[in-house]
Amino acid sequence: MLAVLGFVTILLVLALIMSKKVSTLVALIFVPAITGFIAAFINAPNVIIQAAQAAAEKAGTAYVEPVITFGTRFTKALSILSADYMGKGLSSIVATGVMFIFAILFFSTCSDAGVFDPIINRILKFTGEDPIKVCIGTFLIGCICHLDGSGATTFLIAIPACMPLFQKLKMNLWVEATIVALAAGIMNVMPWGGPTVRAAAAMSGLGYEVTGSELWVGIMPAWIAGLVTCLLIAAFLGKKEAKRIAAGIPAQEVTGLTEAKTTNTSNELARSGWRWYFNVALILVILYILVTNRLSPAVTFMIGYCVLLIVNYPSVDLQHKIINSHAQAAFLMVSIVFAAGAFTGVVKNSGMLASMTDALVSIIPTSMGTFIAPIVGLFSVPLSLLFDPDSYYYGVMPVIANAVSAMGGNALAVAKASIMGQMTLGFPLSPLTGATFLLLGLSGQDLGDHQKHTLPYAWVASAIMVAVGCVACGLLF
Repeated sequence: MLAVLGFVTILLVLALIMSKKVSTLVALIFVPAITGFIAAFINAPNVIIQAAQAAAEKAGTAYVEPVITFGTRFTKALSILSADYMGKGLSSIVATGVMFIFAILFFSTCSDAGVFDPIINRILKFTGEDPIKVCIGTFLIGCICHLDGSGATTFLIAIPACMPLFQKLKMNLWVEATIVALAAGIMNVMPWGGPTVRAAAAMSGLGYEVTGSELWVGIMPAWIAGLVTCLLIAAFLGKKEAKRIAAGIPAQEVTGLTEAKTTNTSNELARSGWRWYFNVALILVILYILVTNRLSPAVTFMIGYCVLLIVNYPSVDLQHKIINSHAQAAFLMVSIVFAAGAFTGVVKNSGMLASMTDALVSIIPTSMGTFIAPIVGLFSVPLSLLFDPDSYYYGVMPVIANAVSAMGGNALAVAKASIMGQMTLGFPLSPLTGATFLLLGLSGQDLGDHQKHTLPYAWVASAIMVAVGCVACGLLF
C-alpha cells in the first residue's frame, strides 16, 4: 500500500509541475501533505500502540492495549504528518536553504559592486579579432557571469557583451549561443547552483547529510575535466569559424534578435580601487573555505556577505536597498528548497520510499546496483529535456538513489552523476526553463537549431565528466 501511495505521490507531483497546473511550491507541499496524511493514518495505530508499550515499560506497569477510535487515529495522523514527516524533512535541509540564500545575495552584490566588470573588459581586449580568442573569451565571460548561479543574468550580460565581436568578424551567432550555454551549464555545478543545491537537499532529506559544496568537491576532478572540455570545444568552434571565414562562406542569417534590457547600477554601486582587490580576495577566500570544508557553507556565506556589505556599503540605508533588490530572487528559490524538504520528509519518513525501493529492487538485478549511477550520468543531459530540476531532483533522483543503496551501490553517486548534466550542462537546452528562451531571443536562435548545434557538445562534455567520475570520483563504488 505504501509503495503504491509513494508512486502516486511522485507521479502527481511530476504531472502538476510539468503541466504547469500549479506552481512547483504548491505541488511539493500540497500533494505530499495529502498522501502523507493518508500514510500517517495507516501508520497511526502502530505508533499509538508502540507509544503505549514504551510508556508502560518506563513506568514499570502492565501494558494495557489502548482503545483506538477514529478521532484518536485522525488526531495522531495529523501529529505524525506535522512532526515526524514534514517537520523532520524541513530540519534536514535548513543549512542548505540558508547557504542558498546568502550565496545568491553574496554573488549578486558582488555583481552590483562591479567586481567582474574589469575582468570582462580585459577578456574582451584580449580577444582582438581572432575568432579562436573570441570564442575562448566568450566562454570565460560566460563562466564569470554565471558565478551568481542565474542563467538570466549570464545571458543578459554575456551575449550582448560579445555579440559585437561576432558580428564584426561575421561569425555565426549560434556559435556564441552554444559557447555561452556551455559556460553557464558547467558553472551551474557550483555548490550554490540550483541543481547541486537541489541534489544536496534531496539527499539530506534521505538522511545522508551532504552539502552542495561536499557534492562539488566530491566530483571536482570530473568538473575540472568538464570545464577544460568545454574550453577546448570553444577553441574548436573558433577554429571552425576561422576556416569558414577564410573560405568566404557566409554566416547563417538570424532574425528576431531581442535587445537586452539592462539597468544602470554601476555608477552608484560599483566599487573600484582597493575595494575591488578586497572583493576579489574575499571571493577567493570563500572558495578556498568551501573546497577545504573549514566552515559550513551556510556560515561561510553568512559571514562573507556581512564583510562584503560592511566594506563596500557602510551606509545602513544602502545595505537595506541592496538586500531588498535581491531578496525576491533569493526567497523564491529557497522557498522551493524548503518545500522540497517537506516533500522528501514525507516520502522517506512515512515508509513510502522504503516500499518503493523494495519494489524496484525486486525488478532490477542486484548486479546493476554499481552501474546505475554512471548510466544516470550518461543520460543526464537529455533528461534535462524531459524533467525540470524540481521534478527530477525531488521526485525521480531520491527513488533511484535509494534503490541503488539497497542493491549495495553508493546512493550519493547518483546525486553526483545527476549534476554532471541534468539541468547543469543540460539546462540551457531545455524548453522547460525560461532562461533558455532568453538565450535564444538574445542570440536570434530557434530552439530546434540551438539544440541541434549545442546538444552534441554538451553531451560529450557530460560524458567525459562521467568517465572521469567513474575513475576518480567513485561513481562505480
